[in-house]
Formats: sequence, structure tokens, C-alpha cells
Amino acid sequence: MAQCGILRAGGLFEVKPVRIRRGKSWRELLSVAAGLHFEWHNIRAQLDPTGRYDVELAAEFPFHIRLFRYDSRHFTRGPTWHERLEVFLPLDGRVDLRMGETTVQLGGGDLLVVDNMTPHHVVDRPGFDARVVVISFLPEFAYSLGSPSHDYAFLLPFYSKSEGRPQVVRRDEPCSEAIYSAVSRLLQSYFPDPERHYREVACKAWLLVLLYELAERFHDAEVQRGEFLRQRQLAERFERLFKHLHRDFGEPISVSAAARLAGMSPAQFTRLFKRAAGMTFVAYLTHIRVAEAARLLKGGTLTISEIASRVGFADQSYLDRRFKKAFGATPRDFRGGATIPAAARL
Repeated sequence: MAQCGILRAGGLFEVKPVRIRRGKSWRELLSVAAGLHFEWHNIRAQLDPTGRYDVELAAEFPFHIRLFRYDSRHFTRGPTWHERLEVFLPLDGRVDLRMGETTVQLGGGDLLVVDNMTPHHVVDRPGFDARVVVISFLPEFAYSLGSPSHDYAFLLPFYSKSEGRPQVVRRDEPCSEAIYSAVSRLLQSYFPDPERHYREVACKAWLLVLLYELAERFHDAEVQRGEFLRQRQLAERFERLFKHLHRDFGEPISVSAAARLAGMSPAQFTRLFKRAAGMTFVAYLTHIRVAEAARLLKGGTLTISEIASRVGFADQSYLDRRFKKAFGATPRDFRGGATIPAAARL
């Protein structure tokens, strides 16, 4: 049995059972999950006093999957919020999740696009016992400044929500089988061997398949057109700066100088750049410089000190710190062929 959703008075998004056929992709997903470890939901140490749930993600691989098990004695209570985009997929049991003023009832196989910036939390209930796949990522993993404008469609399910109506894919919907297939491949790519070849590439590929299916499911032509126009207008305003950064990234440039290239005040620039790029200007410039350093380390004969100077870092020690934060290894180790930790590899 699966569920269809009905919004009742008081903000309860209620589910009603309907009979469906169990598909091959759903059985495959359960089979893959059976071989994985689901940890009890305990995120207390990762919450700040406001309830912000922070998970450190590698700059070059801002993607994360958590496998949680919930019951009445084992889950962190209280509302949380986070900048990461997130989908929430129970595999069994029933989960009631409160987002703002709305409570969503989810059964096994129902996928929820989480309203991440709205305080949300799981609600206890009699007989509560469920396993949940939680997939989260930063927006720039799918779309960032410089990406083709149509790539923004991958993020539309997260940014074009209808007020009071949660974005849920139910088990009985035609697109659910394609979604389960993508999630199954994501789990196989992310777990259990973190050193497998092209792990990060596989994760991104299957995440994009999942996001495509969600974009198709929650397609709204008017909303989509408006979001595309807004994002394109922002990108056009930054076009001159964007070309400058990729041509002269090794040259010093302040936020004020970058704002002048974009024809904005520093305050306006800081706010709009982060909206368009998914990260701050300084983080974006560092990202470009570190990526170029990696290319030079693998494909040239320059010393590490010379590479630091060429890509725009003040000295080799600063390159070392930024490179290790992004890749999980020093430039020297990277050049020597050291295995890059899976959570940080390109």
C-alpha cells in the first residue's frame, strides 16, 4: 500500500492508503539498503543554539548522504534548519515531519523535498520505527555562476515551492520508479567503498538524474520561467566580472574592485553574488585558484612555490592550507600521487 496526500485543516498533510504495484526499482533499492548500516538519529552535537544543523562538506564535493534509523527513544528532538538542499526518503515505517506550520505524513517510499531554511523536525508517534535516506548537497554542486542557464532547472524543486503544500513524491506516482533507481545507484556509488574510482563523478551523475526527475514532477511553467529570468539577469550582471576572473584569476582583486566590474555597490554585490554563485566571492575566487593549482601540479614542472604565485596566493603556506581544505591532501602529496580522501576528491 502507498499513500496519496490531502491537506487538512490545521496544516496536517495527511496520507490515505491506495493500492499500487511494487516495482523492480523499489525492490532493488530495499536490497541495496539492506546491506548498509543505518545509524540512530543523533545530530545534537552538530546543532548550534538556533537549531542550525551544520555538516562540513568538502569544497570540491559538497554532497552528503546519511542513513538514519528513528524510533521513539532514538532521535534528536527539536526544530532544525540548514543551508544545504535536502531530500528525505523513508524506506519503511511512517514518519511525520513538521515543516513550519505543516505536518507531512510520509510512508515507506514517499520522497519529500525538504524546505531546508524553514525549521523542521520529526514528530514522535506511537509505534515509531523507520529507516530514512537523507541526501543533501550545496546548490553549487548542481548549478553555480558560469553554469549553462538551463542547469538551474535542477534546483527548481527547492526554490519554487507552493506555500503550505509540501513537495512530495508518493509511492504510487509514475515517476517514483525512476527516482528509486537513481537513489539506489546513488547509494551504491556513495557506499560502501569510499576509494572506488570515479566515486564523486558517479554520485554527481546520479544526483542529477534524481534532480531531473524531481524537476519534471514539480514542473510549473510560469514559476520556472520567472526563476530562469531572474537567474539569467543575475548571471548577465556578473558576466564581465566572470570573464575577468577566469582570465586573470592570479591577479589581486578586492571585493570593491569586483563590485565595480559588476556595476554594483559592495553591499549589493556581496548579497547578489552569493545568490547567483551559491558561495561568497572570496570562496569562489579561492575555488578557481585551487582548481588551477591542481591542474598545474599534475601537468607541469613548476615548483609549488611558483604555482602558488601564479594562481594568486600570497605564499606557498597559504596555498598548502587552502589546497588541503579543498582536497584533503597537501600540494606535495597530491603531486606525489597520494590518494585523495573520498570526501574531498574531485
